[in-house]
Amino acid sequence: MCGLTGFVTFQPFADAGQARHKVQAMTRSIKHRGPDAEGHWLDDTRGVALGHRRLSILDLSPSGAQPMHSRCGRYVFAFNGEIYNHQALRVDLMNDVPDMAWNGSSDTETLLAAIVEWGLERALEKSFGMFAFALWDRQENLLSLARDRMGEKPLYFSQQDGGWIFGSELRTLLAGGLTAPINQRAVASYLKLGYVPDHLCILDGVRKVMPGSIVHLRADAEPKQLCYASIEAQFAQPREIHDRDEAVRRLESVLEEVVSDQMISDVPLGCFLSGGVDSSLVASLMQAGSVRKIQTFSIGFDDARFNEAPHAAAVAAHLGTDHTEFTLKEDDALAIVADLPSIYDEPFADSSQIPTTLLCRSARKHVTVALTGDGGDEVFGGYNRHIRGPKLWGQISNLPWALRQAGAGAVHGVVQWGMRNEKMSRYALSTLRLPLTTFEKLPKLAAALRSSGNPEDFYQTFVSTGHGLENMLENPGLADHSDPRALDAAGMDMAEWIMARDTSGYLPGDILVKVDRAAMSVGLETRAPLLDARVATLARQIPIGLHVDGREGKKLLRSLVYRHVPQSLIERPKQGFAIPLDDWLRGALQEWGSALITDADLTEALGLNADLIGELWAKHQARRVNAGNELWTILMLLLWAREFRMGGTAQSAQIN
Repeated sequence: MCGLTGFVTFQPFADAGQARHKVQAMTRSIKHRGPDAEGHWLDDTRGVALGHRRLSILDLSPSGAQPMHSRCGRYVFAFNGEIYNHQALRVDLMNDVPDMAWNGSSDTETLLAAIVEWGLERALEKSFGMFAFALWDRQENLLSLARDRMGEKPLYFSQQDGGWIFGSELRTLLAGGLTAPINQRAVASYLKLGYVPDHLCILDGVRKVMPGSIVHLRADAEPKQLCYASIEAQFAQPREIHDRDEAVRRLESVLEEVVSDQMISDVPLGCFLSGGVDSSLVASLMQAGSVRKIQTFSIGFDDARFNEAPHAAAVAAHLGTDHTEFTLKEDDALAIVADLPSIYDEPFADSSQIPTTLLCRSARKHVTVALTGDGGDEVFGGYNRHIRGPKLWGQISNLPWALRQAGAGAVHGVVQWGMRNEKMSRYALSTLRLPLTTFEKLPKLAAALRSSGNPEDFYQTFVSTGHGLENMLENPGLADHSDPRALDAAGMDMAEWIMARDTSGYLPGDILVKVDRAAMSVGLETRAPLLDARVATLARQIPIGLHVDGREGKKLLRSLVYRHVPQSLIERPKQGFAIPLDDWLRGALQEWGSALITDADLTEALGLNADLIGELWAKHQARRVNAGNELWTILMLLLWAREFRMGGTAQSAQIN
């Protein structure tokens, strides 16, 4: 895993020394992504510069150094990621070119050779992995930027000085002198979603390479983006596997292959383990394929309501892994909050960023690579919106507006009862075997009942951070929640359409940002077998009914993991990586939050309504509402803006 950056003017540099200094500064701004080595390449006459920070995983020798040159001399390559099937690609290349010579054993060299022999698009179609890269074509004077199918690795770009500037993180563009105002539409979408979606950036004029896409940049031309792996193609596959046992058998075979590929590493490797279906399956397949104990890592909480560590420990004991457990305390949260803007680059409000970051920091002391269970919910249907959403949609879409409003009021009443009778509500949830976060999720049900009645509005109620939070803007009409990659719901099963929406938006915008930034902030590579293209392709060849019904999700994954781990150790209400935000914002984080909430300069700069924000904060402190998620979203935006204004995150940018 690495970080890349660079710029191109398509004409000779006016000052070659200044250009070199600039690319060095940009590269060093992402040292955390690649602490092992640094490399630069410039062509002064063509006006192109590439920078690279290396985290050595495969081929630790200098032959894996970057930027890398193709043997034919046509291409220069800066690559971030892993190509898991690169050994198989080498075999294919050797079949096509028997006398092909290799400098080393890195996957970067393999992919570059594949591009030379097969062309860029075909090489990417044949490659399974996570990546972002910049490819300079000396023959065509063409810079190509590309990103993996699911969007596991980030890549930003923007116009500058008649050319383009690009990099793995926003900070490297800023280190290269980029100045830009805040994008108010991105702020509005962030307030709705808790993250800045891929089709927007918090800075105006900055773009992101979309998942599964290539962007070609030429002199005096608009960027040309083409898609080599689309959501449409993924979900349009014919459903060929209708027998449940055959589906489980095929899934096990593919996952064994993928996990084996992802365990290839020249540095210490482990696995994150929560004790849930996804991470337990990955850990069990890793252990089954290893001759020694694998290392597993989990994080727990002092607060028993949110502590899943005992479940992880039980699974680890059953599998016989070398297990390490870390405990998160309130003081840990307080200590890490100040680092979040620099870690996450753009405003980001998924509060599980805290345990994820601390888990990555702790695991990095033991390993350099960690496999995760990320993607299981999106690919195989594990969220409540996949399981219960279709039935709910069928019920409410035909209800008269008045009845929907009445139902929403009744749900709101249940939430208020739960707040007034906290001990009794916890007992009731425990008796019913429901997650302790149920009362926090009920407002989303109320919002669904109040939705306008079209699928997109219905979906937004499940993924938004809080109903009406965008109204905190002085100009709430700026919000743009459209997803350019979203599929038309017409003709699709509702559960599968919701999964497709998650795959195009929530997955790359939230889940993968959270993991990438947390891990790379400490130079840890994470790998997600359940997001491998081979796994996702197989999943879409299986009818949705074998994945999800109205009672249970991830049915095939559950069947598979129960072959390795007793059902009694896995089966429990889904918790997620939740933290007690409501309590923390009234306790250890109260003073910090109050100082941000009352900073009038920040709220004005962001176009926020300070009075409405202050009212919400006061209601939360008085326990009239539990608004931890909503307030965290606002606080993360304010904290980012403070660092941005003061130069911590964006030295040369400005707030307009």
